[in-house]
Formats: sequence, C-alpha cells, structure tokens
Amino acid sequence: MFFLPLFDDNPARKRPLVSWSIIALCVLVYLYQSGLIPRQEYLLIHHYGVIPARLFSEYDVLTIISSMFLHGGFMHLGSNMLYLWIFGDNVEDAMGRFRFLLFYLVCGGIAALTQALIDPQSSIPLIGASGGIAGILGAYIMLYPRATVKVFMWIIIFVRLINIPAWIVLGFWIGSQFLAVPAALSSQGGVAYFAHIGGFLAGMLLVGVFKRGHVALFAPAKQRTWSVDTTVKFKDAVRTRYVLEKTNQNGSVPSFKRRPKGPWD
Repeated sequence: MFFLPLFDDNPARKRPLVSWSIIALCVLVYLYQSGLIPRQEYLLIHHYGVIPARLFSEYDVLTIISSMFLHGGFMHLGSNMLYLWIFGDNVEDAMGRFRFLLFYLVCGGIAALTQALIDPQSSIPLIGASGGIAGILGAYIMLYPRATVKVFMWIIIFVRLINIPAWIVLGFWIGSQFLAVPAALSSQGGVAYFAHIGGFLAGMLLVGVFKRGHVALFAPAKQRTWSVDTTVKFKDAVRTRYVLEKTNQNGSVPSFKRRPKGPWD
C-alpha cells in the first residue's frame, strides 16, 4: 500500500510567507549541496550538522539551526517539504509569522536534543528539517484534528483519492515513528525517529503557548471525511484546492470551464 497526503481542506487566511521561505531556503541549500563533490558535501554536513558528541562537549548549539536546512537526499527533502507545504500554512496562520518561526526553531531544537540524548557520544551528524516539521504536525493535530486531508492511496491496482481526518493521517505518521524505534536502536545512522517523536510531542505541548489568543483548539471539520474520489484526477484535486483558497479569500467561487470528456475519461 502506498499512502501519500496531498493537501487539506483548510486554506489559510494569509499567505504563509514563513513556510514558503523555509521551503525555498531548504531547496536552495539542497541545490548547493548537489553541486558539491562528495568530499565537500561530507565536510559541509559534518560542519553544519548536529553531532551529539560535539554538541555536549563544545556546546555547538548553532548547528541545531543550520542542520535544519541540510538534507541527505532528494526523497528526504521532498517528503519534508511536502508535509511543511500541506500543514505549515494553517499553523503559521494560527500563530502569526514571528511566533510561528520561533515555534519552528524551538521544536527543531527540542527534536535535535531528543535524538542527541539517546546517544550523546555519537559522531554521526543529524540533519534535516523533519524535527521542526514534526512540531508543526503536532500543533496541527491539536488545532485542526478533524480537518480533512486529501490522501492519494495506491493498493495493488486500485488508485483512489480519499478524504481522511487529519488526526488519523498524522496519528498514522507518529505511530509509524514509534514502531520504528526498536530497529533504530539496533542500527547506526539512518532516520532520526527520536527527533521526530520529540518534535511532534513538543509541538503538541507548545501550541497553546504560541497560538493567538482567539484561535481555539480542536476546530471542527469543514468537509465530509471518508469520501472516496473514484474518477477524480490529480489536476481536479488541485483545482478543488484552488477553489477553496479563492472562496476563503474573496468570498466568491471562481468559475471554470470544463473541457469535453475524452475517450480516456
């Protein structure tokens, strides 16, 4: 089974400039990384990544921030940026830009420390934005647990787009991190599952401190969940998100001219 969230039905009131800026910076840094020879990339990661042994002996705390813009590969970058794009806008809207940025950095720092404390003598660098993004997911599940998330699901030969409650999508994600802990304890390197868990729990606990006063927790759903799109294509799903965003911003639904159905529809 292949399971991939695409977007939610919860458009933000303002443009998420901080989320977009983080995505842009991570992409630019990755493009820079990709242009380096292996030896140069190795030195870059070991200089700017979080190395637990160095963090606790030399108090190299600035690497906690710099490590959040480095990634170990395209899939590492892509998965992180996808989750930030889907869920970051609403959390940023609920907190305001400055507090959202501070929240993101704090959750990323807690995530890095959680992972580092598991093996404080480790010399393996920790990199990636997933700790801070895990904090955003933790905040989202407290703010909008019943928001529907459009999920692409592929089971053998069946391909569907399904509306699933956010608490199930994000609960499935954090649950998979806990299930992977035993394997992580017996291996060297790989995915920093403890950072994900630490960041997620920090986000759940800190959202009440960082959110705006008028923003309530546990907002109700705006769309029916568990509906299955059997004929809707990906471009139609993107079109639906565009309609939701324009309706939210302008109060009117933009019109679209549908093309005639072809033989493959």
